[in-house]
Amino acid sequence: MPEYYPFNPDPRAPREAPPANTCDSQFHVFGDPNRYPPRPEAPFKMPSATIDAALKMHRALGIERGVIVQATTYGADHGVVLDALEQAGPNYRGCANAIALKERDDGYIEELHAAGVRGARFTFRKELGVGLSPEEFRRAADRLRELGWYVKIQPEKNGILDSVELYENLDIPVLIDHLGRADANLGVDDPNVRKTIELLKKGNFWVMLSLGEKISTQGHPWDDVLPIARAYIDAAPDRVVWASDWPHPLSKSPPPNDAELIELLYRYAPNASERQKILVDNPAQLFGFNR
Repeated sequence: MPEYYPFNPDPRAPREAPPANTCDSQFHVFGDPNRYPPRPEAPFKMPSATIDAALKMHRALGIERGVIVQATTYGADHGVVLDALEQAGPNYRGCANAIALKERDDGYIEELHAAGVRGARFTFRKELGVGLSPEEFRRAADRLRELGWYVKIQPEKNGILDSVELYENLDIPVLIDHLGRADANLGVDDPNVRKTIELLKKGNFWVMLSLGEKISTQGHPWDDVLPIARAYIDAAPDRVVWASDWPHPLSKSPPPNDAELIELLYRYAPNASERQKILVDNPAQLFGFNR
């Protein structure tokens, strides 16, 4: 039995099709290690999770837009993202790993921008090995301001509170991943949830409704994450987005069929106008798609 499980290779259509121009605000792509060598210390490698497999999943779900987020597997080498963006076309954007702002020159960053990269992800999960020091974080954020990119935050497993002082006073768009890594047992009383809602009130903070299936402690159908997601939607309906997080790296149990994840979003937001905002209008604003 593998230590971590692969993605479901046979995505089905959701019970209800999403609206036109639905965006998957975070998925990762991988490839042949001979062409895209992983970092030697990379904690996971998923070479079968190619851009072709990702686009197959998007077609099955009715997703027309997406954001390819650089996996920590490749560190500052964004070759797999650059090639995937070229193949996927103009309905796709990229998000760099922030380590590139430390290790690569301005010419490389400009190449990423020209390819459609519009943000950089800062990882606070120490075991992934691509973190920045506080001073490096500040310098990187200044560079993002110049580029017009957004800051993307991958919280630690216990939430945002250990790192939030680094970014809570930024004046550029900040997207917090994975429901802020809320504690489903505490629900809306989790201090991480309360802090995330406080940040959402600032006007430049966003939150990604993703990873509910892993944050849940009750298991399928993940009812315990519904109040958390709903609290974020109520706090900032114009600054929440949804993502599959395909191919679900580091899954300790078999990942769901990806259609189940968009159906979970439907439970977060049963109103059609809310779904339109979360799946289409909000990501168009944050990532720079035409409305």
